[in-house]
Amino acid sequence: MSDAQTQLTINDHTLTLLRFPKRANETLQAWSAGDEYIIRHVEELKLSGSQNILILNDHFGALSCWFSQQHNVTMMSDSFIAHRATLKNLQRNQCNKIEFLNGMDTLPERIDLVLMQLPKNNRMLTWQLHRLRTQLPEHCPVVAVNKAREIHSSTLSLFEKYLGETTTSLAWKKHRLVFSRPNAMPVVDVNPVIHWDVEGENITLNNYPNVYSGESLDLGARFMLKHIPQDPELSHIIDLGCGNGVLTIKAGQLNPQAKLTCVDESFMAVGSARQNLENNLGKDRNIECIANNSLDGFKKESADLVLCNPPFHQQQTITDHIAWQMFCDAKHVLNYGGKLLVIGNRHLGYDVKLSRLFGKDQVQTVAKNNKFIILQATK
Repeated sequence: MSDAQTQLTINDHTLTLLRFPKRANETLQAWSAGDEYIIRHVEELKLSGSQNILILNDHFGALSCWFSQQHNVTMMSDSFIAHRATLKNLQRNQCNKIEFLNGMDTLPERIDLVLMQLPKNNRMLTWQLHRLRTQLPEHCPVVAVNKAREIHSSTLSLFEKYLGETTTSLAWKKHRLVFSRPNAMPVVDVNPVIHWDVEGENITLNNYPNVYSGESLDLGARFMLKHIPQDPELSHIIDLGCGNGVLTIKAGQLNPQAKLTCVDESFMAVGSARQNLENNLGKDRNIECIANNSLDGFKKESADLVLCNPPFHQQQTITDHIAWQMFCDAKHVLNYGGKLLVIGNRHLGYDVKLSRLFGKDQVQTVAKNNKFIILQATK
């Protein structure tokens, strides 16, 4: 891998930055032109002394590493992987320590400047803007960044409504900055939880702002619900990439004897899943909900069934390496004869990947419709 992809140099200062998890032959770099744009903008402000900087949604720690050199940095992100990547990059560059917060933690008391990568979903953005409005002093500047094509007039309307007066920069390397102040009146209240019932099922769900498909059941999960196995021999079921826990709840209803483990890299997903499992299955069930990078650290041959609805992007990048890691990890933790049940869009070709990993004879199609396919791989 060439140094060009790991060395971020601005104003004669260089950081070595890697994505997490670290992969051989990595083709993607660990920062964006948006990170560079924010860094250049703040450097031009020539901030006096050591400022208290809150950084929201740092992807792999480029902003946290850069600003930790001269300022007190708090990095707040809902992503376990972003936390881990940032920590590794801080260590790699011998940076000063920073404070880590997840998406539901309380904001620090003293904040002089907020820098943010805009989150992908508007519910998360609205929740973050609301929290900044209610907890920041009015003079505190907020600088956000995203690809210019992702910053719509509706995005700016959210800033105006929930945070305050808002302007934008010129585009640079296809990115744009958003400048805002926390002075919107009146202060609009935002409930972080959306609550709904799953049609045709005895399941009620609470969804925190950053939960995937948090406003309605996604079509893949709806299809998968009809094909979760019922088997008294199942003693441990893992839902890998659990989201709000809907698949685990169904598996738990069908298999009351089984231990249930929910895993997701979103802290909000894990929080929602924990609440939903307790609400739907009762507090005395054997359940565990973990924020993690796939199944890192899980015991070999410790599960009978892994349910998986893999994501096909990391931050803004479309990629299949997460699905591949999930499949490899699932095979590692499955008992002999254990099964991995995967749902994906038909065009993603998961059958080829699973055949490579488990053997062609061990992979079968459970069900398919015009959009999705459910595959079962047996170890």
